[in-house]
Order: sequence, then C-alpha cells, then structure tokens
Amino acid sequence: MSQAAAKHDVYQAIADPTRRKLLGLLSDKEMPVKEISGHFPMTRTAVSKHLRILGEAGLVQERKVGRETRYRLDAEPLKELKDWLAYFDRFWENKLSMLKHYVEEEEVRSPKEE
Repeated sequence: MSQAAAKHDVYQAIADPTRRKLLGLLSDKEMPVKEISGHFPMTRTAVSKHLRILGEAGLVQERKVGRETRYRLDAEPLKELKDWLAYFDRFWENKLSMLKHYVEEEEVRSPKEE
C-alpha cells in the first residue's frame, strides 16, 4: 500500500470520540505519550495507535525529546472541516431567526403580568 493511500483524512480521524478527546487534551500543551495515556482507560499502545491516525491526518505533530516522543495539536487541517461546516451555518441562522420571531410574537400575544 502506498504512503498516500495509508493516510487518514481529517473527517475519518475525528470520527472517533477518543481521538476527539485527544485533540482537546493536546490543544493546551505538548505532551508525551506516557502523560497522555494517563487520561484514558486504555493501554499506551492503543493511545499510540490513535495518535498515529491523528498524525497521518496532519492533526498531530510529534517530536523526539531524548528518548520520549512528544505530541502537539496542529489545528491547520481542521480549517477544511470548519469551511465545510460553515456552509451549514445558514440553516442554524434560519432556525434561530425563526425562534426569535416566535418568542417575540408570544410576548406580544401574552404580555407579562406585573
């Protein structure tokens, strides 16, 4: 299998709840796998597998410091996801406008009692 075919895309990488939690954990600071593993009820090997998938999607960068490997979030690939989701904002904006209109109509129909 070629290297390009083995890579995961951002959508596939964030589909797993554990990987989403990993991204949240790494959003604040760079961490070694030993420290990261302490936040999850799974083996270090399983955490490493999740980190590898995130790395293949470009969401996590790693660097060697002595004998340990440290991981950090690289949020740039999430821009693709943000851009895709932005298309659907109009549906939310429409729903919020409708809710606002509904609430304002209700207030006019039944004024507050003092």
